[in-house]
Amino acid sequence: MPSTDTTGQSHLPDPDPGPERHRHHQGAQTDAPPERPGLTGPQAVLKPVITVLTIGLVFVSVFLAAFHTPQAHRLPVAVAASDRTAALFDVRLQRVSPDGFQVDRYPDNASARLAVEHRQAYAALLADDGDPRIVYAGANGPAVSALVTPLASPCAPGCQPTDEKWPVVDILPLSSGDSRGLSVFYASFGLVLAGFLFGQVTYQVAPRLSFGQRVSSLALFAAVGGLATALIASTAFGAIPGPFLGIAGLVALMAGAVAAATILLIRIFGPIGVLLASIFMLVMGNASSGGVLPPEFLPGWLKPLASVMPPGVGVRALDGLAYFHHDGLVNGVVVLSVWIALCVAALFLLDRIAASATSATSAAILHGARP
Repeated sequence: MPSTDTTGQSHLPDPDPGPERHRHHQGAQTDAPPERPGLTGPQAVLKPVITVLTIGLVFVSVFLAAFHTPQAHRLPVAVAASDRTAALFDVRLQRVSPDGFQVDRYPDNASARLAVEHRQAYAALLADDGDPRIVYAGANGPAVSALVTPLASPCAPGCQPTDEKWPVVDILPLSSGDSRGLSVFYASFGLVLAGFLFGQVTYQVAPRLSFGQRVSSLALFAAVGGLATALIASTAFGAIPGPFLGIAGLVALMAGAVAAATILLIRIFGPIGVLLASIFMLVMGNASSGGVLPPEFLPGWLKPLASVMPPGVGVRALDGLAYFHHDGLVNGVVVLSVWIALCVAALFLLDRIAASATSATSAAILHGARP
């Protein structure tokens, strides 16, 4: 029926507004997780405590389990010597660490030395010329140096003065700007931490970014972070030798892989994704990275992660670029690139699914609104 307003004029009902009135205009595509209301009451008090303590206690447990009494496990050692000299060397190895070494025989001094330089062995007995000497790479860190140095002595304290003592030579020492061999780890840890924080903060400050914008932000973060880290660690302090762009590229890939994984976990699990990223990327990743101790010093349950987690493959590649004739470089680039590609592809797929669901909902609303 017509309606009458206060002026006495009659108004007919509006005609069918058609689809335009009911159409929901789809905004920019977004990969943000579903919005959740804030917590209140006891949950608001307990959840932050439980979450943060879980991260902290996992960190304490994993790092103490890995490093409270580190022991070498089958550390590769090259031997180029006669059977008699090799047997004498094996006695020294057993005395220093009964299960700490794995002996690999080499045909000559040159091949055994090359194994040390390419990190196929941590030390080598060079004695095919009848003049025994032990060489090792100090670039592997103080733990390896401390384990190899006692091999010079033929026996425990109390041996005879006439017993032969073999010289020990460091053929790949650490750079002068890295006396403790921890610079690669610190530089890596800094950008791994930054990658985790970037993945978390990007959802806090910009939860509705489109997929393209978020990936662009990720790429910018990784590139600038890699260049800045190389500038500080390599140029300013001289702590990591090697080509500037190579160091920057590896650090960028490492930071990008951790950031992409963190974004994906938050995209899938919401706030729980922050907890998961903290445990796997920060705690497990850095504990297994080999930056503090070589992987051969890690417990058996932790060692396999060194070859698949971004911090582990990144640290090995950086060490190889700096000291060990590019050992682990190709593998590091490939593994880190795969991490980034898979995470970005998963984000794209989730975004497509979300966009399709939104379109289907809009179509259903539109269809139901028509007479």
